Amino acid sequence: MTTEAPAQAGPRVGSEKLIKLTEPAGRKVRQLMERDGVAHGALRVKVTGGGCAGLEYKMDFEKNPPTSKDILIETAGTRVLVDVKSALYVSGSEIDFQDKMIGGGFKIHNPNATQTCSCGESFSV
Repeated sequence: MTTEAPAQAGPRVGSEKLIKLTEPAGRKVRQLMERDGVAHGALRVKVTGGGCAGLEYKMDFEKNPPTSKDILIETAGTRVLVDVKSALYVSGSEIDFQDKMIGGGFKIHNPNATQTCSCGESFSV
C-alpha cells in the first residue's frame, strides 16, 4: 500500500528574491488592473520560447485563482504570479516602469539573461 502526499491546493508563496516590482511599476500595474476591472487579480509573469533571442516575457492580468503550479509574490502593493517553470528564468529579476514618450514602459532587468535582442523584448540564458 502506498501513501501519497496530499496535493497542494493553493500557490506557493515566494518573496521579492524571485521577482520584484519597483514602486512605479507597482503603481502602474494597480492602475491598469483597476481600469481593466481586475483590481483583485494578479499580474502573471511568464517566460515562453520565442523572440529573436530565444525566450520572451509575457505579462497579463490573471483573473482566476492561483494554482499549485504558481508562486505568489507580494511586491510593491501588487500580487504577482509566476509559474514554477518560468521561475527558473526570472529569479532575481526586477520589473520597472518609466513613464516616458521614448523608451518608456515596463522594463525587466533579469540578472540571468546572458544575451538580449536589440529591442529588449527577448533574451537567452
